[in-house]
Amino acid sequence: MSASELTGREKAAILLIILGPEKSAQVFKHLKEEEIEALTLEIANITAVMPETKENVLDEFYQICLAQQYITEGGITYAKQILEQALGEARAYEVISKLTVSLQVRPFDFVRKADTSQILNFIQNEHPQTIALILSYLKPKKAAEVLSELTPDKQTDVARRIAIMDRTSPDVIKEVEKVLEKKLSAMLTEDYTTVGGVDSVVEILTSVDRSTEKHIMETLETEDSSLSEEIRKKMFVFEDMLTLDNRSIQIVLRQEIDSRDLAIALKGASQDMQNHIFANQSKRLAAMIKEDMDYMGPVRKSDVEEAQQKIVSIVRRLQETGEIFVSRGGGDDVIA
Repeated sequence: MSASELTGREKAAILLIILGPEKSAQVFKHLKEEEIEALTLEIANITAVMPETKENVLDEFYQICLAQQYITEGGITYAKQILEQALGEARAYEVISKLTVSLQVRPFDFVRKADTSQILNFIQNEHPQTIALILSYLKPKKAAEVLSELTPDKQTDVARRIAIMDRTSPDVIKEVEKVLEKKLSAMLTEDYTTVGGVDSVVEILTSVDRSTEKHIMETLETEDSSLSEEIRKKMFVFEDMLTLDNRSIQIVLRQEIDSRDLAIALKGASQDMQNHIFANQSKRLAAMIKEDMDYMGPVRKSDVEEAQQKIVSIVRRLQETGEIFVSRGGGDDVIA
């Protein structure tokens, strides 16, 4: 079978075979579980690959990498011009077409490359709806950092707008980008782009500091109790570990958790929470943690929150891989 007759998945599998186990393993680290399963199955089904096919697949991959680099450096038009000179008009069009389908350059790319302080200076005087739209496109951690630095009244307003945001027209996004950045660097699909929503604001709120989270949730509870309840059901905080069964707690504790972090986290936890953790440790380890807690004396609230957040992050990671589940809001849902 020639390279032109291969599916995209088959080409990807052949490329991984060419790269070898070590490099392929590095690639797998950046793929979703279902993608890894599909490619592993595809590789298993390949019994032999002709040298010519290998060469064609590798050459196509190289051309796509070049095109992506050209797009990053100067945009689609620049990439098209360079590739036309190197490959000819027909082949350049084919490579660019594949990229525009698979490589969706997200809006506000120029904002994502800036640091938190630059973003804050850039957007803090913008309308809350504009801020909400931009934060929806940032990674949750960076969005959380920016949200934490906004004024308290604006924090709640922006969080509420992210939560109730559903779909935003590409024309609206383009218009906002033109105002905020003269050189538009994003490629948009013709479809409506889904951004924001309750899941989006939950991801952000679980990354902000505890005082910011508390302020936003308390204010939302007053202004929009139903929305507040919907968000709260999807939130997961350290004390929610009480809802985990013994097996799940034991899985969490088997992860790489620094014993000092665990001691600090439990220092600010309820007695029930402490008992729940100690009951799922060996007597020797539980005694060591208790001794550490007694020895360290008073601990700053910020240190307790930081240590608890590290453990919550582990719980969320285990949920994402399907290793643990938690009952929330009266149902058996996975942790949001």
